[in-house]
Amino acid sequence: MRSKKTGWSFIGALLFFATIGVTVTLAVLSYVYIDGKTNGNRNVVALVMLLIILFLSICCTLCDILRRRLMVERPTEQILNATERIAAGDFTVRLLPRHAYGKFDEYDVIMENLNTMVEALGRSEVLNADFISNVSHELKTPLTIIQSYAVLLERETVPEKRKEYAEVLVHAAKRLSELVSNILKLNKLENDKLLPERTKFRLDEALAESILTFEERIEAKNIELICDLEEVEIEGSLGYLEIVWSNLLSNAIKFTEEGGRVEVTLKKEGKNAVVCVTDTGCGISAETGKRIFDKFYQGDTSHAQEGNGLGLALVKRVIDVIGGEISVSSELNKGSTFTVVLKEAAV
Repeated sequence: MRSKKTGWSFIGALLFFATIGVTVTLAVLSYVYIDGKTNGNRNVVALVMLLIILFLSICCTLCDILRRRLMVERPTEQILNATERIAAGDFTVRLLPRHAYGKFDEYDVIMENLNTMVEALGRSEVLNADFISNVSHELKTPLTIIQSYAVLLERETVPEKRKEYAEVLVHAAKRLSELVSNILKLNKLENDKLLPERTKFRLDEALAESILTFEERIEAKNIELICDLEEVEIEGSLGYLEIVWSNLLSNAIKFTEEGGRVEVTLKKEGKNAVVCVTDTGCGISAETGKRIFDKFYQGDTSHAQEGNGLGLALVKRVIDVIGGEISVSSELNKGSTFTVVLKEAAV
């Protein structure tokens, strides 16, 4: 909220003008009174006027000091103390504005802005702590597997066992590589270091290419694949959108039971392109749906070994960066539908 600077400036100028007016008026009245009492004795008049002017000046100075103390120095000290505590890492600081809401002056606005900033920093601090904790945990799991099986591989002499251990090592290393890659991508996106390159391309063809990369996994689980892709040309970031389609398709296949169905549709609605990825998997609860795009959150822990909980967080960030919306509708044991709307993208 911004202060009413014009109103406060006018009131301050009016008070200053009134102070000068009262002082001059008192000086004139005093001069007239003294001049009449001393029968025009200029030396006496000058001396008394000097004393009166000094007295009035001292009164005005004291009033100004009091005003500055109450209206300038006190709130300034509060703000300085608060910023020192914030700089030291204390994000519990809260300042109480001096005026009622709607009548804030500049200091009240600064205090409110500081409160908002500290609240955001506090949330960020918690998120960063959780992020570091989760990253440490996620890194530790594959590293422990690699270490353990490397020791077993070193001791094992049976060829079949060595091959089995090597496969476990490859899987753990791949998972670790994907985790680090996703963390780096998410970090760059959140710090706006990756700027999307916008080009014109056929979205239906890009989707089809992404689907083909999962052909083996689809066939391995005997999943029925249904595609209804309209010819849609868009202007957007092909590389960014590949991250979105890859994660959504991977999740749909991962959570769909053997013999289930995955459906991908693409439609043009005005200048928007709408993509839906539907599966007949386990579905998610309403509570899980609220946190599905949080970092490291995994609603279905039975598939925890197949992911790291960063995929949908990465998808959400990509959609935010390129300008779009993503939503999910789901029902337990019946499946889920992820809908992506690319705004003002179709050409």
